[in-house]
Amino acid sequence: VQLQASGGGLVQAGASLRLSCAASGRTFSNNAVGWFRQAPGKERESVGVISWKGTSTLYADSVKGRFTISRDSAKNTVYLQMNSLKPEDTAVYYCAAALGPYGGNSSSGYRYWGQGTLVTVSS
Repeated sequence: VQLQASGGGLVQAGASLRLSCAASGRTFSNNAVGWFRQAPGKERESVGVISWKGTSTLYADSVKGRFTISRDSAKNTVYLQMNSLKPEDTAVYYCAAALGPYGGNSSSGYRYWGQGTLVTVSS
């Protein structure tokens, strides 16, 4: 399965963005999907994950209450709604499909990766 992340851009602090992760090749409706990000000079970190049915989500403490992950199985797409953006949210954001229906915060549990989309938040 190929994943395509999109929706990044340059915004001011306090603004909102919605990232999309579209799958092609086959459905990923049976897989958990995670969002990760990597800021310049830093290691990749987990942002959050949504289970295969969308009934369970987990978020990093740094984004809890501001970011929301959802999925539309009919469109084979997962979304990352980002509100109240901060300059420290600046990073390349990646989506990834886990090997199974549930995923954690370790990148090792994810098999399929998108190419990343850049989010820049100015102060």
